[in-house]
Amino acid sequence: MVEKLFSFIEKSVSCFHAVNTIQKELEEAGFCQLKENEEWQIAAGGKYYVVRNGSSIAAITLPSDEIKGFHMVAAHSDSPTFKIKENPEIAVEEQYIKLNTEKYGGMILSTWLDRPLSVAGRVIVKENGEFVSRLVNIDKDLLMIPNVAIHMNRDMNKGVEYNPQVDMLPLYAGIEKKGSFQEEIAKAAGVEKEDILGSDLFLYVREKGRRFGADGEFICAPKLDDLECAFAAIEGIIHAKKSSEYGNIAVIFDNEEVGSGTKQGADSTFLADILTRIKESLGKNDSWFCRMAANSFMISADNAHAVHPNHTEKADPTNRPFLNGGIVVKYHGSQKYTTDGISAAMMQDICKRAEVPCQTYANRSDIVGGSTLGNISTAHVSVNTVDIGLPQLAMHSAYETAGAKDIQYLVRALTTFFA
Repeated sequence: MVEKLFSFIEKSVSCFHAVNTIQKELEEAGFCQLKENEEWQIAAGGKYYVVRNGSSIAAITLPSDEIKGFHMVAAHSDSPTFKIKENPEIAVEEQYIKLNTEKYGGMILSTWLDRPLSVAGRVIVKENGEFVSRLVNIDKDLLMIPNVAIHMNRDMNKGVEYNPQVDMLPLYAGIEKKGSFQEEIAKAAGVEKEDILGSDLFLYVREKGRRFGADGEFICAPKLDDLECAFAAIEGIIHAKKSSEYGNIAVIFDNEEVGSGTKQGADSTFLADILTRIKESLGKNDSWFCRMAANSFMISADNAHAVHPNHTEKADPTNRPFLNGGIVVKYHGSQKYTTDGISAAMMQDICKRAEVPCQTYANRSDIVGGSTLGNISTAHVSVNTVDIGLPQLAMHSAYETAGAKDIQYLVRALTTFFA
């Protein structure tokens, strides 16, 4: 399962590539596409998927009998990175070309230095009167953000505050290649440079996932937050034995790292629209929809902080998840995580039936944590929801660490849940 996860992450060099990879896997598994700008023809027992913006996707399976409710899993396709700005080339003393970028999400800036990087995303062109998206992946070591030598900053190891506009711009080429970046993008997209009308391009780390540890018990890779959970959600819905009573939905949202407030984020109508259109296609009324919501359950799956081997003091005194210790149920008194007594009990039961270990996480009471998908999505679709994740270290680093056993635990639990 670990090697399959690494393959998925390697293909998912941007949120658009992650969704494209998922779409191909769903089609191979017999799922049919439903388009938002067309009428939906769905039937009991069917398997479907919906894509929004090319960066969010929902897989749907329906039971053969009357639907009792929905089992849903939410994860996200995006990770912290740098976005390429418009007109990105900057000449430096008529010797170098660097690229103008801006932060996307809250990353650990220093981890992006001195690593081989490249560019991926999408461009928009017009074909036969329609705007069409073309995926872009410049599949080579293209960029580097070089550190300042210790000789030029003797206080480097005392702590550095990096300025994103000064310190974090990647070196692209020598001056003789000035004006060539857009040509690189067009070539990778398979289009002419002058035909590109818009783009969404991001940096990505070229290093691949690998195991490490005395027995290979740990893994490290880019984008573990949250492609690990997205991978497990899709594996679960594809391989679950179809339920005779519940509809299943695995929804992978974009833009979680920047607040989810987009048309394809968890704070959009994406999930609500899907459920509404299922209702209408099946000829049901609003009362049916309310009954289904009351009988439904969502697992919001976004990775959790493991106890750090060098900074054990950062963890809560009594809720201390460890790598390879199993699925983490996340709690927050102010409901940044949606877990309550009911949803925690339901998740514990799922883990017990799947025969996988379960841990708990809470922030130290004097440390502010982040929020995730659960409390945002339930503002649009009000269902019992639990926030979970897999334990990991160095969250929002360019290259993160997790446990090799935990991905199998989550796939097994979500497969059991969907069944």
